[in-house]
Amino acid sequence: MKALVYHGPGDKRWEEVPDPALVDATDAIVRVDTTTICGTDLHILKGDVPAVTDGRILGHEAVGTIESVGDAVTTVRPGDRVLVSCISACGRCRFCREARYGQCIGGGGWILGHLIDGTQAERVRVPFADTSTYRVPEGVSDEQVLVLSDILPTGYEVGIVNGQVQPGDVVAVVGAGPIGLASIMAARLYSPSSIVAVDLADSRLTAAEQFGATATVNNGDRDPKEVIGDLTGGLGADVAIEAVGVPETFELCTELIRPGGRVANIGVHGAPATLHLEDLWIRTVTVTTGLVDTYSTPTLLRLVASGQLDAAQFATHHFALDELMDAYDVFGRAGETGALKVVLSGAGR
Repeated sequence: MKALVYHGPGDKRWEEVPDPALVDATDAIVRVDTTTICGTDLHILKGDVPAVTDGRILGHEAVGTIESVGDAVTTVRPGDRVLVSCISACGRCRFCREARYGQCIGGGGWILGHLIDGTQAERVRVPFADTSTYRVPEGVSDEQVLVLSDILPTGYEVGIVNGQVQPGDVVAVVGAGPIGLASIMAARLYSPSSIVAVDLADSRLTAAEQFGATATVNNGDRDPKEVIGDLTGGLGADVAIEAVGVPETFELCTELIRPGGRVANIGVHGAPATLHLEDLWIRTVTVTTGLVDTYSTPTLLRLVASGQLDAAQFATHHFALDELMDAYDVFGRAGETGALKVVLSGAGR
């Protein structure tokens, strides 16, 4: 089969690789019908995730069709159309029992496209298939559920839930890329009074308005602290969500919040960021971090299936699966191309 293979920082190739095979009785082999590229994949290619080694097939998001299952798999069977979660869950360890699947110590966690071969391929082996795949409801398109593999649960759990967004809050989202937009979409479920999107790209700020931001700030032109100060009588935002993963945006979030405010860091950081405790300690500031656990995926699936969340609006560019190299180019230049999520369809679509 063909797959997108990582060969070190800056080196990726669409090449022939062996077909995956069942290894454990809890595995499934899934034909990839639809996949996408994540900002984390770009971080990997920059060398920010050293655990990813030469020869790894990238990708951790997919919608596909079960082709075969191990003897211990009971909830899905060949022919089922499923969402493949970015997080694999053994279902038995301490952290899985606490619904902290991202911290699974039984062989799961974030492993696809990280510690084992991933989904940017014609087929993928999915460990713990019973607890790491979700049947796609009838009548729901691949585009509608593809972002439930990763970015929508991430924005919801690591941004909105960790940030404890409440009705009436002023929420600042720093970074209006896909994960920032997912946070904006999820924040609306909690009725904040204002959602302020901050970014350097006007195209992404336009998208943020379409996803529900009530105000936008290009921080190359205007200081977002002024805009949020005007909204809050100088107090600052109740919640600031970091959705980029660079030191400057994290530090900006700590400057945007009010005393008693909350910073929810989502971004994947490849370099240290300064935590100014000399300023923050007296302001009773809370900072949270996190890898998505995907405990919210069933809830988000219901919201998408019922039409309460329009997740298909993330899809801006479409490619065939064998055009992955072109898709990476478009996604990697999102500030120029306006790409939010690229949708790659396999031969079965």
